[in-house]
Amino acid sequence: MEIDEYQAVRMQCLAWLTRLTWEQGEGLRRLFEGCASLADCLAVIEERGARIRRCPHCDGDKLYRHGILRGLQRYRCRQCHRSFNALTDTPLAFIRLREKWLPFLQCMLGSMTVRAAAESTGIHRNTSFRWRHRFLAMAKDDRPKPLNGIVEADETYLLESQKGSRHMTRPPRRRGGHAKKRGISGELDCILVARDRQGRTCDFVPGRGPVTVAQLQRHLLPVLDKAVLLATDAAAAYRDFAKGHGIAHRAVNLRQGERVLGEIHVQNVNRYHAVFKNWLLRFHGVASRYLPYYLGWIHELDCRHLSTPQQFLRAALFPAGS
Repeated sequence: MEIDEYQAVRMQCLAWLTRLTWEQGEGLRRLFEGCASLADCLAVIEERGARIRRCPHCDGDKLYRHGILRGLQRYRCRQCHRSFNALTDTPLAFIRLREKWLPFLQCMLGSMTVRAAAESTGIHRNTSFRWRHRFLAMAKDDRPKPLNGIVEADETYLLESQKGSRHMTRPPRRRGGHAKKRGISGELDCILVARDRQGRTCDFVPGRGPVTVAQLQRHLLPVLDKAVLLATDAAAAYRDFAKGHGIAHRAVNLRQGERVLGEIHVQNVNRYHAVFKNWLLRFHGVASRYLPYYLGWIHELDCRHLSTPQQFLRAALFPAGS
């Protein structure tokens, strides 16, 4: 196309755009943004498709390409004759409106509430709630292993919540209520956090009430390196756990004012507790059954340092180290 012809076409396009109303212009802008978001979203999904080597249905390894559906490459297995794509057998399978995934994940990077994210992306609040937990389904179990060197471990507690439950197991209490019993009791959810000096962090929700040796054995033991030095407070459960499994252990007695004994302290874990609790305030209470999802969310933001929705989508599709 010659320069004069190009300029003529350009002038025609500009003249056409000036005749659009504000609503039409906004609609056109959203359409272009949606197309860009969809293309970027599909590109990230296909990164996972490029790693597919086995059938998710029968674990067969004889696969071939079987067309493209809704922008995603499909594959068929020669052994079970079933087809699949990069999202099959993942928490993100069967979610529609893929052009809104990245804008929604941008809202999650900003830690927006369900209603605010729904309004920002133009989806229903119930859809926003479901998407939040779908995108966090893999993040809630995505933790580095093993922890090594000096590993700090400590627990914090939140009041048990049955927010959103239709069949409560106790009388309801007003939002922002308090436990009936003083101290650590069965009314509080225990959140156990272990963190090494490289910043690798694992968290667990072992149950309610004070942490026990059995809970430490079930949750903490599998993520510890054999040569680890465990730094904790003076709780007897940690002492008995370390002694029973031959783990080197040092404790600081916080009740007696000990905060640091050389390199032994639990300040990194306590800082993580404070960040999590302060971040959680914006949601005005979280149901106990969803605590692992929110722990996964803050882990992605604080430990994996996600800064773009594409990175968040990769985190939802690829566990760390995969």
